[in-house]
Amino acid sequence: MAKSTMDQDLSKVLFSEEQIRQRVQELGDELFERFKDRNPLFVGVLKGCFLFMSDLIRACQIKSEIEFIAVSSYGDEFASSGNVQITRDLQHDITGRDLIVVEDILDSGNTLYFLTQYFKAKGAASVTIVTLLDKPARREKPIHADYVGFETPDEFVVGYGLDFKQQYRNVPYIGVMKPELYQ
Repeated sequence: MAKSTMDQDLSKVLFSEEQIRQRVQELGDELFERFKDRNPLFVGVLKGCFLFMSDLIRACQIKSEIEFIAVSSYGDEFASSGNVQITRDLQHDITGRDLIVVEDILDSGNTLYFLTQYFKAKGAASVTIVTLLDKPARREKPIHADYVGFETPDEFVVGYGLDFKQQYRNVPYIGVMKPELYQ
C-alpha cells in the first residue's frame, strides 16, 4: 500500500477520521428526524462537499434526490474575493422544493449567503444549510448554518474534501496546513 506524503504538509490533525464519521452519523440522524416525511433535494456545493455529502446522505437514509452546483469565490487564493460566480448551475427545477444545501466550510459566508438568496429567488420552499465546518471568525455576511459538524478555529484547514489549490481533498481527516506553504 502506498503511503501519503501529504501528512508532512500539515501541522496537526483537528478532526480525526473517527470524529468525522461519528459526527456525520449524528447529523444524518438529525436530518432524518426533520425530513423523514418529506422528499428533500440535497444540493452539494462543489467541489469541497463531495466526500461529506456522500457520507451524509448515506447516514441520513431518507428518500431524497441529489443535485450539485459549483461556484467560485476563491480560485487558487487563500481568501475569498467576495465575488461569487456560478460555474455549474442546477439541472432541476427547485420550485416548491425543500433544499438541504451541503457545504464543506462556512467561513466568510459569501458563497452561502449568495446561494441562499439565489435558491429563494428560484422558488425553493425552504433552504436548510448543513456545513461540515463553521469558522465564525471569518464571517463577513449575516448567515449561519442550520446544522454544523464542527466549529473550527481561524486556521487554514484541508482534508475530507477541503483543498488548497485543488489538492489535499483526499486526506481522510481534517488537518491544519503549515503556514509556510500558503503564505
